[in-house]
Amino acid sequence: MDKASATGQLMFHLFAAFAEFERNLIHERSAAGRAAARARGRLGGRPEKLDKKELEMLKTLVANGTPITDIAQRWGVSRTTVYRYLEKE
Repeated sequence: MDKASATGQLMFHLFAAFAEFERNLIHERSAAGRAAARARGRLGGRPEKLDKKELEMLKTLVANGTPITDIAQRWGVSRTTVYRYLEKE
């Protein structure tokens, strides 16, 4: 395709317009899919690693002086994750 000629420029702009149109369609479909999932109760994102019972046990272990590294190894998470859970509640 020769972009120097008027026909080449027209074709280039048409292809670009179609590409932009397709991208906008994908965006709209994705947004509609997320909205439909939310309506069905799905929130998205990664599931929580620890449930409420495990979180209470984690807090008890911390209160009893168990090292954070040991707690993290027990649940197979990083120390950062343990600290993040402690900050949440």
